[in-house]
Amino acid sequence: MASHQSHPKESAARRSTRIATDILIEVKGEGFAYAAETITVNLHGALIRTSARLEIGTVLNVYVHRTRKTALARIVFADREDPSQHGIELERPENIWGVAGPPSDWELISPQ
Repeated sequence: MASHQSHPKESAARRSTRIATDILIEVKGEGFAYAAETITVNLHGALIRTSARLEIGTVLNVYVHRTRKTALARIVFADREDPSQHGIELERPENIWGVAGPPSDWELISPQ
């Protein structure tokens, strides 16, 4: 989804395969908690949609409802054209999303 990247050339350096999927999550930070959903996920993070505008660099706890997993993340991208979309990077690469049969590059990085 090149239209969501802050720098189009980043796609060549993608660390893990992106998967388009809508997963209900909650993001919490200092003084806020918002319901959100994923647009795409990968082993290193996700593109999410939330009703609040979040600032790049904001540290979050991400809670995935269907897996009941929590991970620390930070905002690394804010879409200028759609302020509801944000890119998050997980502190540690992990399949917190519950993707069954993940792509092979997810397995090489973080075997389950």
